Formats: sequence, C-alpha cells, structure tokens
Amino acid sequence: MDFDHTDEQRALRDAVRGLLGTAYGTIQGRRDATAKEPGYDESMWSRLAAMGVLGLPFAEEAGGMGAGPVEVGVVAEEIGRVLAPEPFVEAVVLCGGLLARAGADVSGIADGTLLPAYVGGPGVTARRDGERWVLDGGASPVLNGARADLLVVVADVGGTPALFTTAGGERTPFSTYDGGRAARVAFDATAAGPLGDPAADATGLIAYARARAQVAYAHEALGAMERALEITRDYLRDRRQFGKPLSAFQNLSFRASDMYVSLELARSTVLWASMVLAERDETGGDGAGGDGAGGDRTQSGAAEGIEAASRAKLRVAESGRHIGQEAVQLHGGIGMTMEYQVGHYAMRLTAIEHLLGDRRHHLSRLAAAVGDHRAVNPLQ
Repeated sequence: MDFDHTDEQRALRDAVRGLLGTAYGTIQGRRDATAKEPGYDESMWSRLAAMGVLGLPFAEEAGGMGAGPVEVGVVAEEIGRVLAPEPFVEAVVLCGGLLARAGADVSGIADGTLLPAYVGGPGVTARRDGERWVLDGGASPVLNGARADLLVVVADVGGTPALFTTAGGERTPFSTYDGGRAARVAFDATAAGPLGDPAADATGLIAYARARAQVAYAHEALGAMERALEITRDYLRDRRQFGKPLSAFQNLSFRASDMYVSLELARSTVLWASMVLAERDETGGDGAGGDGAGGDRTQSGAAEGIEAASRAKLRVAESGRHIGQEAVQLHGGIGMTMEYQVGHYAMRLTAIEHLLGDRRHHLSRLAAAVGDHRAVNPLQ
C-alpha cells in the first residue's frame, strides 16, 4: 500500500488548513466560537460548503465531489489540528453517509443549508399509526441535536433496526465538557419518515456508515495528536530550568519520543483503515447487502471495513490517551489551566475516544472475532 498523499490530496489539505487558520489560528478563536450558540462558527460552515468540503464524500450528481475516505480523512485531520468545532464528521460523514446510501437528497448538506444530527442507541422505537410512522422513546447525547434541522434516527421496528428522519422531537440542549453542544432528545408519537424499507434490517448499512465515521474521527484525532506533540516539543525546547532547556533532560526527551511513537502507530493504522474502506467502496462493499456470490463479496467487504475501523478506533484511543496525558504533564502546571491550549487537545482526544464506541467497546468487538481468523504456527 502507498501511504503517501497525492498532489490533489495535498492541495486539499493546504486549502482547508488555510481556511480554518483564519478563524482558529489560535485557541482563542475556538473559545470564541464555542462560547455562543450553536457552538461553532456558522459563517465558517458556509465557507466550507462554498469550498466544496461539505459535499466531499457525495456523488457529483448530488452536488458533491465523489471523494473517498482518504480525502475525508485529510479534511478531518485539519479540523483536529486546530480543534475546529464544526460538526463535519457528525453531519457530513455519518448522517450524510446514511442519507446518501438510503437514496435521500443530500444537496442541502453539501451546500451548508441543512444540518442533520444522528440519533442512535437502543432507546427509540418506531410504529405505524394509521397511515404514518411515529417514533417513541429518546436518546442522549445527540451531538448538535438542538441546532439540527433534521434528525437521522435509528429506531427499533419489531426487533430490527431501521432508519427514519424527523424534524420533531423535544430537545433539551447542554454543553459537552470539550466545549461542544449536544441535546437530550425525546419522542412521543413524533411523526417521522422512513429511510428505505422500514421492514428491512438496516444493521449492515448502519454499521458501515458508523465505520466510515469512526475512521474519520480517528483522522481528526491524528490531527489533534500531531498538534499536541508539536506544542509539547516547542515547549520543551523553549522552556528553561537550571540554565538549560527542558529538552536537555533525558527523561523528558524520552517521554516526548514515546509520544511520537504513539502518534506514528496511530497514523499507520488509521491510514491503513482508510485505504481498506476505499478499496471496499471500489468493490461495492458498502454493507447494503446483495444476493448470490456478489452479495457474499459485498458482506465480506463490509465486514473487513468495519473491523478495520474498530482497529483504528482502538489504536487512536490508546495513543490519544497517552499523548493527551503526557502533553499536559510535560507542560507542568500551565498544562492544567483552561487558558492554555494543550489541555483543550487532551479534552478533545478524550471526547473522540468515547464517540461511536470507546476503547472497551472496540476491544471487545475485536476480541470476539479472534476465533474467525486462522491460527498461525510460528514453528512452520
């Protein structure tokens, strides 16, 4: 596999970095955006749409650019580098991915006029009420749930998950500890429209869309980890104690080196996972199912992509916790303050660890599948 970015991917990276740098070049820019509703800069969201970033993963006929997981990862990394609070992964990758695969119109997401939010978990059911479908139950947290124009809901229908959309529901907003926004959403016979056939089991479709979002979150974490390491490196180089820079103390240099190793382990795993998803997209392995041998290949490809996403999310959880904690500790007392930027990176890395399955969840999933792989005799 070739892990190098193409000229087009590097150009995309530079363009997004330049745009985000205008608002989030310093940590104060992020503080200003998250201090008021809706918790991100809506003008920046419109500028990302104008650049084509919000339509990146969608087909050209839907107003998108037809890009794949690698290009999406390039954007997510730049978001992570500056801790931009815009809901790119939640709205575009996860909700947009579900809507696009269900054949729904995603042009509003691409042009920035429609903000969707994902409602998952086991607490929502759907039922027929005369000629319409209604939702009952609730979920929390729903990221950007109070601001969202449309909720993309996973609901239980007779024991199997199905997808619905609704603009209703009672929404109680609150702030997340990393500065974002979320809501508690409650449904009480709330009118909804099905995405696809509500009688069909949407497990595979949902799992694959979540896998793509998990890898995108992993890329966001890569950007945050890389920047946290850079900040720490510069601090150790510039801060002096006993007449010498902190980088001259062997123990501190070794700890910074271990942070670099953690970053590169995560980077290689996440890039590999992105390329697995890209390959699955080319062969039609999107989890949508199929019949006969072609359907078997599709399901096999989707399973590989989902497993790769779990591996990436697990590795990022381990590396993110290590780098975030070490970045704070190597800064000493200043790293513990809200005024200094490195603590914000540690908080965001912790938040990403718990989005769409935490370390324990993905470790359990991978451990349960160990028996599906062949054993290797190292003596043969």
